[in-house]
Amino acid sequence: MTTTLDRSDTTTTAGDAPTRAAAPSSPRKPVLAASGGPAVRPPTAAHLSDEDVARLGAELDAIRDEVLASRGAKDAAYIRRVIAVQRGLEVAGRATLLAARFPAALVAGTAMLSAAKILENMEIGHNVLHGQWDWMKDPDIHSTTWEWDFVAPAVGWKHSHNDLHHTWTNVVGKDRDVGYNILRMDEDIPWEPRHLLNPVVNAGLAPIFEWGIALFDLELDAVKEGTKSKAALRADLKLLGAKFARQIAKDYVATPGLAMLTGSGKQALLGAALANATRNVWAHAVIFCGHFPDGADTFTEEMIEGETRGDWYLRQMLGSANISGSPLMHIATGNLSHQIEHHLFPDLPSNRYAEVAVKVRDVCGRYGLPYTTGPLWKQVGSAWRKVFRLALP
Repeated sequence: MTTTLDRSDTTTTAGDAPTRAAAPSSPRKPVLAASGGPAVRPPTAAHLSDEDVARLGAELDAIRDEVLASRGAKDAAYIRRVIAVQRGLEVAGRATLLAARFPAALVAGTAMLSAAKILENMEIGHNVLHGQWDWMKDPDIHSTTWEWDFVAPAVGWKHSHNDLHHTWTNVVGKDRDVGYNILRMDEDIPWEPRHLLNPVVNAGLAPIFEWGIALFDLELDAVKEGTKSKAALRADLKLLGAKFARQIAKDYVATPGLAMLTGSGKQALLGAALANATRNVWAHAVIFCGHFPDGADTFTEEMIEGETRGDWYLRQMLGSANISGSPLMHIATGNLSHQIEHHLFPDLPSNRYAEVAVKVRDVCGRYGLPYTTGPLWKQVGSAWRKVFRLALP
């Protein structure tokens, strides 16, 4: 007897069908065994019996159900407040850049626009597109209607991120996010001479991260392999072209164009470019801290054959890493500083991850499992060490 991974209260979480009409490279829903377990469990969980894993799964289900049952007005007020702050920062930032020929205005406008873009991408866009707020039934804050301030179209990102990455987290050969097809980020990936450029490629990727993600979401590797049709690629390119035009018009035409009236056109253009680069570098750092620091495991396909729901939970915990810090830092990361909790429960409201983290950490302690966390500087440094280390054979 088997069961599929159920996230029935949202349309955009791990294991759901892709939202694009033509996505032949999509996986089927993961079929989870009702009992038993894989022939080989990850080394850090090898001490657990099938019964242990079943109990662990039940405990985590109970944690999730408790939050689902308690969602309400306080949570809805939170996301609406964050959206209001983000929009205020964006309007203020763009307005200040209209006077960017004055250095103070350039710095202040760029800072506000950078903060707005970080908030929109991390705490709002990423989480809305996961369906975390679909339960509100507000068409303005819904995974099927939100289009974020990122050059990658939301529909393509939901497929590559929600459908693929969250389903096959850190499974080498199935999770395309392990190296994003350009970096060697696991020892099981065969070394090639081009990997000597690992550090250079990663450093170059950071300031243009949104463009890298947009190209990654096109799945050019799947087209080359013949698992994605050229018709599907053309459809995706059309979406990307429209989104590209929208982003260019907003950041590099409209704002600098208005600023030209005050003699600040060039400075406003610089401010918009710096805001995008700042957001990209921040997003790159946070995301690399989520799965690549020391302590975050990767898995072979053998380890997922016969997975139960409890085993799926295990893989999410062992393959993810948290960032410790202040409440403001958690908001700035989109609460991906609670990456472990996010991967366990991608459809729960992000403002609830802090309370969930206490319970998840307790579960890990009682079952003898690692709970990987550390300050931002440590996690970033650890991820970069891996980038350098895996550049070599």
